[in-house]
Amino acid sequence: MTDDSGNLWNEDLAPTTAAQRTWRARHFAALWLGMVIAVPAYMLAAGLVEQGMSAGQAVWAVLLGNLVVLAPMLLIGHAGARHGVPYAVLARASFGWRGARLPALARAIVACGWYGIQTWIGGGALLTLLGVMVGARLDGPPIPLLGIGAGQLLAFLAFWLIQLAFVTKGLETVRKLETWTAPVKVLVCLALVWWALSKAGGLGPILHEPSAYDPGGAKAGRFWADFGPAVTAMTGYWATLALNIPDFTRFARTQKDQILGQALGLPGPMALLAAMSVVVTSATVLIFGKAIWDPVALSGDIGGIAVLVGLVIISLDTVSCNIAANLVGPAYDFAALWPRRITYRIGGWITAGIGVLIMPWKLLESTAGYIFVWLTGYGALLGPIAGILIVDYWILRRTVLDVPALYDRTGAYTYRKGWNPAALVAFAVGVAPNLPGFLHAAAPHAFAGVGQPWTTIYQYAWFVGAILAGGLYGLLMRGKIPG
Repeated sequence: MTDDSGNLWNEDLAPTTAAQRTWRARHFAALWLGMVIAVPAYMLAAGLVEQGMSAGQAVWAVLLGNLVVLAPMLLIGHAGARHGVPYAVLARASFGWRGARLPALARAIVACGWYGIQTWIGGGALLTLLGVMVGARLDGPPIPLLGIGAGQLLAFLAFWLIQLAFVTKGLETVRKLETWTAPVKVLVCLALVWWALSKAGGLGPILHEPSAYDPGGAKAGRFWADFGPAVTAMTGYWATLALNIPDFTRFARTQKDQILGQALGLPGPMALLAAMSVVVTSATVLIFGKAIWDPVALSGDIGGIAVLVGLVIISLDTVSCNIAANLVGPAYDFAALWPRRITYRIGGWITAGIGVLIMPWKLLESTAGYIFVWLTGYGALLGPIAGILIVDYWILRRTVLDVPALYDRTGAYTYRKGWNPAALVAFAVGVAPNLPGFLHAAAPHAFAGVGQPWTTIYQYAWFVGAILAGGLYGLLMRGKIPG
């Protein structure tokens, strides 16, 4: 296809050819295993323990959230495997070729935040590694306005530069890196569990560590009120990948490869990592007298040669996971905004730049902020997009797309000058009910007047947004799509 369709096409956005479809089920499983076994995912269940849940309660919350998000992952991923188009192009079918820039930009900005978070974690691993080697903390004096030490900033920027070297290598390098590093990361997690069990006196004391929701606990009687929002946050963790999963499935050899690979690679490993993380985090309560939910910080407290090896692997893991989960998608999304000028590589550089400006350390200041503001908050933004895409592709179009028209300004997806009003209205309706609750969660003092009904709705933000937007879009578009 040539670029005579009005700059809606470039080589990175074009449908994949048969020669490019090399990913088998094992590659998807390894990709997910590599992305799952990462510090932010470890911190999910660990954060729930720090918030007062028992080990079992935290694992169930993580497992249920990932079983739920697997459904849109497979449904939206089907389009990539069948038609070979990335997420930013698929969105043109429902939002219009101009309107698709809205969901592409929303997904890209969230991914930039994640890219920054992972880079901050990787920089922290480097700094801790150096600190263990020299026997001293290297955080440095705090910098005004930024709120972090000079050493922390330098480590963050150093790790940011290391990752840029991989931006130019492309997706195939990511696949190979994830395939080879995934088993090693499993061994590191097992070693951490072995350490926790040996120091805490076995699994028994850990499992009998009381929950804050037990009778007499600080949160007695509030378990179900908090469990639902926790599951929503766990669903929101992969809400980004649930949208841009076509960026990967477009390289699948068959539909079966992407379905089987994702089903094997996501829920089970997430539950296993959750179990490992809660065992270790619960053990830190017994060992250190407090829950340490950050494995990088924990490594600095443990010390020893094994920790040096572990931190090196954490750094390697962060590079592979960050590029796969948080750079591929936004790189395509930014390319779709201006295909003539922005390639996949330039889109990656833009992502890396915004990841610095977003100051990711602010998002990780507390477990409550990480889980219930960051995860739930962007779930409120991305849930409506997922609902619209699923209804459009599966219910209205029955998986049939006019692929050439996706790259044509005057084709079937032009709508009104490139915008589909139905999708825009449905998106706005899906986001609106969650906005008051998000503002209250992000700035409780400034928005103290937000009533309980709005905060309750926000606790289920991803589900509320997906159901409202998808349902309304289906009604507005009924009878308007031929076939």
